[in-house]
Amino acid sequence: MKCAILAAGEGRRMRPLTYTRPKVMLPIANKPILEWNLLNAIEAGIKEFIFVIGYKSEMVREYFKDGKKWDVSIEYVNQGKPMGTAHAIGLVKSFVEDNFIVLCGDTIFGKEDIKRIAKNEMSMGLYEVEDAKEYGIVEMEENKIIKIHEKMKEPFSNVINAGIYHFTSKIFDFIEKTEISPRGEYEITDSINLLLQEETMTGILMKEWKDVGYPWHLLDANEEILKKLKGKIEGHMEENVAINGNVIVGKNSVIKSGSYIEGPVIIGDNCKIGPNCYIRPYTAIGNNCHIGNACEVKNSIIMDNSNVPHQNYVGDSIIGSNCNLGAGTKIANLRFDKRNIKVFLNGEKIDTKRRKLGAIIGDNVQTGINSMINVGAMIGNNVFIGPGAIAKGEIKPNSRVM
Repeated sequence: MKCAILAAGEGRRMRPLTYTRPKVMLPIANKPILEWNLLNAIEAGIKEFIFVIGYKSEMVREYFKDGKKWDVSIEYVNQGKPMGTAHAIGLVKSFVEDNFIVLCGDTIFGKEDIKRIAKNEMSMGLYEVEDAKEYGIVEMEENKIIKIHEKMKEPFSNVINAGIYHFTSKIFDFIEKTEISPRGEYEITDSINLLLQEETMTGILMKEWKDVGYPWHLLDANEEILKKLKGKIEGHMEENVAINGNVIVGKNSVIKSGSYIEGPVIIGDNCKIGPNCYIRPYTAIGNNCHIGNACEVKNSIIMDNSNVPHQNYVGDSIIGSNCNLGAGTKIANLRFDKRNIKVFLNGEKIDTKRRKLGAIIGDNVQTGINSMINVGAMIGNNVFIGPGAIAKGEIKPNSRVM
């Protein structure tokens, strides 16, 4: 059985991180979201994959190639202009036989749930959430799906469409009949509602499911995955290094004297950590990074080739690739009044529902000495923040803050 993974979208709600990469390539615990789904599907017994790609597709192709690294086969279909999930699934018609699985590539599914979907022909994954307003609500009769209702202001249920399906080739007939939705796309939920008028589809309640809708959701997913990983030290540890808990240190990385690392933490290959720095739990540091003297990093994701080298504080933040924080740069992560942190994203004010959130920083951002970044700052790629400057709010790519 083949598995089609939808990986074509940009992910506008994930800006500024997706200005330079597709959403599915955003890292969690040092692996792209798409790779976690690939690994879980492999553990569920699937060996043949079709990636539906589009936005910055070359990044996906370059990373995953033909799948031999994972001992699987990967084929690619380029969606081109994004025209919705039904359009994307329709493109795999010539690649699959009668039964196939579909995963939304930007949502993380557990291996046991994928296995259960694979065993049940014409089924759909469901999940129970606290607030269902942003999702498709599934109307059920026992375990049979009656209808999917998209984004209701007052949901009658907290059971939602989880974005994983087991289809037969019949779905393609209903995709061809699907009309364009009010938001200008061909939606697979509309295709399924057409199918349900003639066919039966089973709903399967998922046990593991993590939606990554906004940048700060990466921190939640990062924490969950790091809790499951076992410590492994492949780099070099100097004297007077303290490690507490599960810590992964990659090849050719050096942990210098005086450093204290409190797991769970993952550090990639070819990194230099310390001397005299404090890495706190739920931190993921990519490859070729430098965390230097008197720095503290807590509950954050730092992507490849970025440096936090001198007397910096980074808390509850995401830092893109090829960034460099000048000496004394500090990122605030807690409001004075302790209320939820609200951010401006694509010009819209959004409640993150987090009491602690630092900054979301795109690629190639440089800060000068003693610069300050306020809570909830959304900083685009290629931004320069001058010495002593205060960065706050939504800062568009290629800006200068002086």
